[in-house]
Amino acid sequence: MPESISIDVLEVGDFLTNCYIIHSDGKAIVVDPGDEAERILGFIEQKGIKVEKVILTHGHIDHIKGLPDLRAAIDAPVLIHQEDAIMLTQARKNLSYYHDKSFTTKPADELLVEDDEIMLGDHIIRILHTPGHTPGGISLFVDDVVFTGDALFFGSIGRTDLPGSDHRTLIQAINDKLLSLPDQTRALPGHGPETTIGYEKENNPWLS
Repeated sequence: MPESISIDVLEVGDFLTNCYIIHSDGKAIVVDPGDEAERILGFIEQKGIKVEKVILTHGHIDHIKGLPDLRAAIDAPVLIHQEDAIMLTQARKNLSYYHDKSFTTKPADELLVEDDEIMLGDHIIRILHTPGHTPGGISLFVDDVVFTGDALFFGSIGRTDLPGSDHRTLIQAINDKLLSLPDQTRALPGHGPETTIGYEKENNPWLS
């Protein structure tokens, strides 16, 4: 039997972004290192795990700010959906231009598309393209868990009043890609507490 995955979350940065560390059998994937790279690295060292990949659910500044320091310390490729790739290298696209300081970083090492599969030990992480908050927003589905980025939150959905966002596209993506998952699926969002797909079907006011 394969070892079950473990999931740890660190709430990082001014935007309280959920940075997830998914690990199994000593191997790990970091999802959305939004800030506080030293804290993320310290946690990884404490756990004694090796990071194999860094995956970004989308390219907004609050999900990518910790990338440069993380890359400097670990040798792991950075992955993002092909439609959000430009956000790493353009401050207007990642929205940092509109905050206190413009931010850019190196391009991603690998570009993702719908239904790509990423292995973590014996576990398959499937890429679900869930655009609307950003053109290349993705969710990550593995075992009975889906990491929803800024598409779906506990009782809410991602903002669609930002450059490149679209409300109708987001609602369709949530309905098609997320609400079609089993009701018991744990949904771990980019901000705030976790929920389940079944709970959001019944209670999310944006989806009724």
